[in-house]
Amino acid sequence: MKRALVLAAAAALALPSIARADGYGYADIGRELLMRRFASARERSQAALAGYLRFRGAGLYNLDLDHGLTPSGDPLFFVPVDDPTAQTLYTADTRLRTDLTIYPRGVGALINVRVDVLDNLALGSTPEGKPATGRAPTPAASPGQNPPVDALRIKRAFAEVLTPFGVLATGRMGAHWGLGMMANGGDCDDCNFGDSADRIAFVTPIAGHVWAASYDFTASGPVARRKDEARVIDIEPTDNVHTLTFAVMNVRSDEARERRRRAGRTTLEYGALLSRRWQDNDIPADYLPTAVPVNIDAGQVVRRGYHATAADGWMRLTTGRLHIAAELAYLGARVDQPSTIPGVTFDRPITSDQLGFAMKSGYGTDEDRAAAGLDFGLASGDSAPGFGAFPAPNATAPQPGDLDGPQAALPGDNTVDNFRFHPDYHIDRILFREIIGTVTDAIYLRPHARFHLWRIGRYSRVVASLAVIASWAAKPESTPGGQRFLGVEIDPGLRYETRDGFSLSLEHAVFFPGNGFNRRVDDRPVNSAQLFRARLMYRF
Repeated sequence: MKRALVLAAAAALALPSIARADGYGYADIGRELLMRRFASARERSQAALAGYLRFRGAGLYNLDLDHGLTPSGDPLFFVPVDDPTAQTLYTADTRLRTDLTIYPRGVGALINVRVDVLDNLALGSTPEGKPATGRAPTPAASPGQNPPVDALRIKRAFAEVLTPFGVLATGRMGAHWGLGMMANGGDCDDCNFGDSADRIAFVTPIAGHVWAASYDFTASGPVARRKDEARVIDIEPTDNVHTLTFAVMNVRSDEARERRRRAGRTTLEYGALLSRRWQDNDIPADYLPTAVPVNIDAGQVVRRGYHATAADGWMRLTTGRLHIAAELAYLGARVDQPSTIPGVTFDRPITSDQLGFAMKSGYGTDEDRAAAGLDFGLASGDSAPGFGAFPAPNATAPQPGDLDGPQAALPGDNTVDNFRFHPDYHIDRILFREIIGTVTDAIYLRPHARFHLWRIGRYSRVVASLAVIASWAAKPESTPGGQRFLGVEIDPGLRYETRDGFSLSLEHAVFFPGNGFNRRVDDRPVNSAQLFRARLMYRF
């Protein structure tokens, strides 16, 4: 009887096709279970291993744009230590990604583990002894690298189980949604981050759609060790950050979408998400640096009153050779008490209203010799100086002409309205990827094309690509030059790939900055920047 219930649930869940996203998300929960054969139970546990080994190197030329120091005394990008007027920096790193899937005995469960080995380790950064000795790198990954890189990083560890009513997933799992503009699993060839969540999720099909609900343990602590010294306990529950999310999707697998396209049928996929996050109190001394150690007691508790809502919708239309995908997100938040100092309070809350939109389009299939498309995106801005891409906690307010900095500066400015794309949502190679760090407070237009230069059946091919990105600031007050136009970037590329999983990518980029990067003191224009990058991938 138990097995019959499991098989019935599998048949019901197989009605809607579960899509394989760019990173593990709600649409992927249960996908592997449904792809297995449920006709007979496994007599013993099985395992499957997948992943890649990545090597990449880059040369960065004049990414500070010859701008000089900003009013806060910082360059727009890193410059050589010995000669700040020098133009070129070099970098190279590696990563071994392993995704292990364990299928226990039976038919209705699996366990996923993702471990990254030498994750983004800068090559040559861990010599044993002085670099001049030429001795091999230390076994430890990078005790001196900033930020430190561990030899092993466990990114995901979660389980899925098939029930008569749907699929239950628990553990630290990937968090991806839509195009990856807001939440991105970081599974692209050149991705560096990837979102994960300590999550309990339930997914079930109803009326031809996939419905999902989840609770995330977003943040907890401080913690204390129990008497056995092996376990910890959260000693202040009111400072925990909670996230509750509901989503509904109509999605299809890549294979199903391609079959429909070949049959001349149009495929419309879509999804909607609503998420609520909240925190009552906070203990800043638990995570902010302090001059001397601080005892965590009632005096360190700060009332926070944080509430945030995220609403997101995405769609994808595939018909013939045309495909269009778009995502629209709104984020609203309020922090009743923004102070991080116990006993010091502010009488004005910090509020946030952010809007982000991304659209991708293309004409042509993977089999066509040529294809082209047009992408567009916008991220709402904030009128404070700087883009606010990666503001540091307790940092001083930015000055006009700075590149980055906090967007709220009490008591005068209590809003943070700049939407930030996920850093792994790549649209270029220099401006948003390197100089600013992500798409925020900006509008961009990106025509692109690709062309098959050489192809041997289905075994290997050489593909050329070209993208041109024009961008403007949503708020000109945010730019170093106080002007709206950010510039134009040209990104050509060449890629050789085989069916065995090997690929070699050669990429170039030239960024011509606009008057948004002029020096404010004298409105002096800046100079162009270039980037050269090579990437080797071995997939298995």
